[in-house]
Amino acid sequence: MESIGAEVVGSVVQRLPQWTPATLIGSGKIEEIKNLVKDASANFVVLDHHLSGAQVRNLSEILEVPVIDRTQLIIEIFARRAQSHEGKLQVELAQSLDQYSRQVGAWHGSLSRQGGGIGTRGLGEKAIELDRRVIRNRIAKIRRELELTRQHRSQHRASRRRNNIPNFALIGYTNAGKSTLMSQLTNSETFAADQVFATLDPLTRKVFLPNFPTAVVTDTVGFIRKLPTQLVEAFKATLEETDEADVLLHVVDLSSTEWQTQMDAVNKLVIEFGWNEKPIIHVFNKSDLATPDKKFKVNTYPRVFVSALKHEGIDDLKKEMGQLLERMTVEVELFFNHSVSHKIFDLSRECKILKQEEATKGIVCLALMTASQKSHWSDFISR
Repeated sequence: MESIGAEVVGSVVQRLPQWTPATLIGSGKIEEIKNLVKDASANFVVLDHHLSGAQVRNLSEILEVPVIDRTQLIIEIFARRAQSHEGKLQVELAQSLDQYSRQVGAWHGSLSRQGGGIGTRGLGEKAIELDRRVIRNRIAKIRRELELTRQHRSQHRASRRRNNIPNFALIGYTNAGKSTLMSQLTNSETFAADQVFATLDPLTRKVFLPNFPTAVVTDTVGFIRKLPTQLVEAFKATLEETDEADVLLHVVDLSSTEWQTQMDAVNKLVIEFGWNEKPIIHVFNKSDLATPDKKFKVNTYPRVFVSALKHEGIDDLKKEMGQLLERMTVEVELFFNHSVSHKIFDLSRECKILKQEEATKGIVCLALMTASQKSHWSDFISR
């Protein structure tokens, strides 16, 4: 709640065998919340669950203060974090999608019934259709603008693919320390803060690994449990950066009391997005703040313990990243005529050359190459 400048003055929990259609929670719990709101002079109430438009309206009327749900709270945090034009568009799309999904419930039982009768349409029916059409048009316009951004970013990815540059993507629960780790890995200045969803826009930087040519690392938006579908839809273009990555770096905040739950939440999303076939290195960050027993509970491999803030374990992580890339490569023999020997320099920028020997008619090279690199250099591979 601190992320939106609010202070929590009280909280209650209720477990129900089934939801109450009109208000989600039971009448007894609503009365308890109403008393708590009155005693603490609370300004609004947040429910950690998705609410329909009708449920928001009903609860607000009963509690006599504004009520928002989990989705609205997360979107509000995103709205406060968005800095770039693309980030603001993605947030606006998420807001519009959320608003559109609540329209029927929000209007039900109010203006939609005025002026009704046989052969007539109610005033409210016209009003809601007008509102829905306005929102639909806005959604379509935002999607067109985001599509232009997506095409621009896809051109950069295509350029990296043509040059066979390996791409690592940082994923993890929000506030796990991905941006700080990004700065340490790439020796660059990136925005990092001790707050949820500090990064909304993907950022790609070069990383230099031992015994391996150029690779890049991409920092993307953090995940959270029960990620709202509106956010997945709105940030689809951003998630494509991770979808195109060769290797995932799953950053886990080992100092958190809920690190295992957070890790499971991210793993579920990895499966949901179809990334579980990608190689993953688990990076347990903030290990300097974690109790020693936590490290013994970690049974995931490959893994690296780091403290991005203190620059501890960064070299170990780079070594693991380089070794993983080497495991993804095979030794390939290539032959270059003297007339095209200058291409060996380009080869050295893309992959690791193990050996280089002069021959009668040219130069023979032995290099470590990925499948895509083999395809790119197929004309020079010895038959």
